[in-house]
Amino acid sequence: VQLQAYGGGLVQAGGSLRLSCAASGRTFSSYAMGWFRQAPGKEREFVAAISWNGGRIRYADSVKGRFTISRDNAKNTVYLQMNNLKLEDTAVYYCAAAPQLSMFGSEYEYWGQGTEVTVSS
Repeated sequence: VQLQAYGGGLVQAGGSLRLSCAASGRTFSSYAMGWFRQAPGKEREFVAAISWNGGRIRYADSVKGRFTISRDNAKNTVYLQMNNLKLEDTAVYYCAAAPQLSMFGSEYEYWGQGTEVTVSS
């Protein structure tokens, strides 16, 4: 599975962005998908994950109520809708694929190249 994340950009605090992650390969629908982020000088952290059929979803506490993960298996794409963005959401966002739903990056087998999100005041 090859992954390409896009949709990042510069947005003011309180604004919204939608990230997309396009996957190649016919096995996309069998993978759980996750979003992770890494801010400058910080370790990568979990953001959200969705099971292969969308039936189970997990969020980091820091984004609950603001971010929504979804997927469209027909389009081989997973999305991250980010609302009410805060300065601390500034990071490079990565999408990843795993055999099972997980909040741990080590359990993800495939990673996209990342898309940068910058939230300004």
